[in-house]
Amino acid sequence: MTVLVTGGAGFIGANFLNRLVPRLPDVSFVNLDALTYAGNPRSLVAIEASPNYTFEHVDLRDADALLQVVRRHSPDTVVHFAAESHVDRSILGPRAFLETNVLGTLNLLEACRAIWSDFAGKRFHHVSTDEVYGSLGDEGLFTETTSYDPSSPYSASKAASDHLVRAYHRTYGLPVSLTNCSNNYGPLQFPEKLIPLMTLNALEGKPLPVYGDGRNVRDWLHVEDHVEAVWTVATKGTVGETYNVGGNAERTNLEVISTVLDAVAELAGRNREDLQGLVTYVKDRPGHDWRYAIDATKIRAELGWTPSRTFEDGIRDTVAWYLRNGEWVEAVRSGAYRNWIELNYGKRVDA
Repeated sequence: MTVLVTGGAGFIGANFLNRLVPRLPDVSFVNLDALTYAGNPRSLVAIEASPNYTFEHVDLRDADALLQVVRRHSPDTVVHFAAESHVDRSILGPRAFLETNVLGTLNLLEACRAIWSDFAGKRFHHVSTDEVYGSLGDEGLFTETTSYDPSSPYSASKAASDHLVRAYHRTYGLPVSLTNCSNNYGPLQFPEKLIPLMTLNALEGKPLPVYGDGRNVRDWLHVEDHVEAVWTVATKGTVGETYNVGGNAERTNLEVISTVLDAVAELAGRNREDLQGLVTYVKDRPGHDWRYAIDATKIRAELGWTPSRTFEDGIRDTVAWYLRNGEWVEAVRSGAYRNWIELNYGKRVDA
């Protein structure tokens, strides 16, 4: 069996590969990644010498190069993580999100359609987000039948890619499955995201920026639980079906920050009141969805998956990981991010 993983040097993809490559020595894993600012080869040092692991440096937007790699490895399964994934950056520069998330997905679908003359034993698994559903009020949950209502260029690009994947199943019979997950956290996450940003800023005594009043709600999912769900659906899920994946851990942004600061105070020996004083309220971002919450009944009932991590234990482990891995943090903040933003948007942004 050969599994092609796109975006395997990114946050979720790297956790997926680090978990499965050692566990499944008889499966060949091919990591296809463009190595943009958030793709970090340092995240894969534990498996880079594994005989069942191969890396291919390819950009999904390059259809010809992509087809050559897909044809050469002839994967049985594709797990498609690769995406531009930061809402704030999508507001600054939406074009990169449409090119990678929509056209890149189209190129990958076309490559699979070109090489899979027989769909028996094949699977194209597409990893998406709950943000495609838009915003909930104070009550209710997203289900697999919730109508799409994306608010940002990022979520709109992911919604479009979801629709493309389903269209290729209905039009061409491509054997697909999809997962829409809630907010991920855990080791190897680039420091632009909420939890690593708050962790590192707290350690460095920097302001902790909070949008609006900080009461927006997200459901949080540990990345290790997420990658287990993805592999479960990719190998056992029903072709053509979508499965929502959530952590059953709704928290306001203020509650998330409070839990992070508790862990930083405990593990790094910092004064909790001083850390709280770093919280700084800033102007809310445009189109900021109020609440996300996942109903994961389907994946639990059909496939037996449930999250194993509590939010508090997961946050403590995550903060501990960032404390232990300062070299990794410094490497990803070394200037590649700032240079990438300047190149693509003409605007320098601090990492």
